[in-house]
Amino acid sequence: MNRRTFLRQSFVASAGIMLGRRATRTALAALAHAHRGPLLERRTSKLRAAARYERPVHDPCIIKEGDTYHLFCTGPHIWWRTSHDLESWELQGGVFSAIPAWAREEIPRADSLWAPDISFYNGKFHLYYSVSTFGSNRSCIGLATNVTLDSQSPDSAWVDEGKVVESNLTDDWNAIDPNLVIDENDQPWLAWGSFWTGIKMQRVDPLTGKLADDDTFYSLARRDLVPGTSGAIEAPFIIRHQNHYYLFVSFDFCCKGTLSTYKIMVGRAEKVTGRYFDRDGKSMLRGGGSLVVEGDDRWRGPGHNAVLQEPDGDKLVFHAYDAKTAGMPTLLISSIIWDADGWPTVSLNSEPPT
Repeated sequence: MNRRTFLRQSFVASAGIMLGRRATRTALAALAHAHRGPLLERRTSKLRAAARYERPVHDPCIIKEGDTYHLFCTGPHIWWRTSHDLESWELQGGVFSAIPAWAREEIPRADSLWAPDISFYNGKFHLYYSVSTFGSNRSCIGLATNVTLDSQSPDSAWVDEGKVVESNLTDDWNAIDPNLVIDENDQPWLAWGSFWTGIKMQRVDPLTGKLADDDTFYSLARRDLVPGTSGAIEAPFIIRHQNHYYLFVSFDFCCKGTLSTYKIMVGRAEKVTGRYFDRDGKSMLRGGGSLVVEGDDRWRGPGHNAVLQEPDGDKLVFHAYDAKTAGMPTLLISSIIWDADGWPTVSLNSEPPT
């Protein structure tokens, strides 16, 4: 089963329930959360999964405005949920009412919008997203902006800013899975990439949210040159922690339900443009990456992560396929433990805490 078919079946199976309860807690309201109380009440090296799970959720990202968390994920028009506690989620519907006309023209067979990334800079929320079809690198990354995510505000309105970057069949890279990172000089950069020759990056014009006139093109990570591996790498997410930039990526395969082999890997660099190395000193341009989390008997193929950085600690936001629900893609959130050498780890526990 490919990405397109699997996601379509998951969304269709749940859409009737969720859309009928927009004004209340979603019927499947659930989430993996590292603790029921404050995340840092007890710092241990073993993390606990949450007692409640939100699904279907695929390729999640989260941002906070005021006292409200906003969750965006892959869906027909990008699913949008809100929460005040990272546990109970309310479905707001889609960011768009339909796939944008420009995206439909560029990628006629696209039936959903993938892998959104949300950030705030230059006075606006910027939502980058992917338009593609499974297995093809004829892809585009689009952008929508909003001055506030408070849907009750008269100022709240998503503005379609159109195409940011595209890849064609003649390219050796794929323009999906965007991630916006702002460096120590407040300069925004856009990373993206999936399979082919891996993860790419360019500088962003902060005024437009589009790629800057400077066309310097950076390669950050790839696996296709490594014999004996699947060559699969995608879903970059970059954060700054202390004196390093950390590049999180997903290795291997998503979208196969309980057969998914996704796992989350990481490397770090002193500059946002790299080079990124794992804890053993291997370059991510040569297949390097240190394991952050992999699947277990319950949670298969954890991947496509984001990182939510908050005063009480950093949290890894990702999806995994629940073997107890025939592989339903499920939102998980785990606290990140930074070890003495500055490397992040999380772990899964199949059963929620009591």
